Amino acid sequence: MKARDVMTLFPATCTPDTTIAAAARLMVSADCGAIPVIGETDERPVGVITDRDMVVRALAQDRGPELRVRDCMTSPAITVTEDASLHEVITLLEQRQIRRVIVVAEDGRCVGIIAQADIAEHASRDTAGELLHEISRPLSAAERHPH
Repeated sequence: MKARDVMTLFPATCTPDTTIAAAARLMVSADCGAIPVIGETDERPVGVITDRDMVVRALAQDRGPELRVRDCMTSPAITVTEDASLHEVITLLEQRQIRRVIVVAEDGRCVGIIAQADIAEHASRDTAGELLHEISRPLSAAERHPH
């Protein structure tokens, strides 16, 4: 099974200049908690904005809804190609301890996103459980700061 078989096709996206209020409205309309942030002209991912990013990096710092996505997104974007195997996707999620990964075409354009729920729907129960365990475990100091 490949990334293209489990991804959500053509997810809602925004640009770094989008306000977090507009990004939040996109999340509501798309019923999602993360939106790939793409370049203004090339549709290549430069980061991702999550509902958690908005709360932790914007609201918790008393920053308003007109704050731009660039000021609270997670960057750089972590991506896989459409041809990546499901095993490669799971390994990346576990290693990076992330819950979603952006899927790109050969030319680097954003064409999808894979969330933990997509893995749970397509992988075995044991694989999905192991993924949840690995991305949820606390990082050691060396893993948090790998210099």
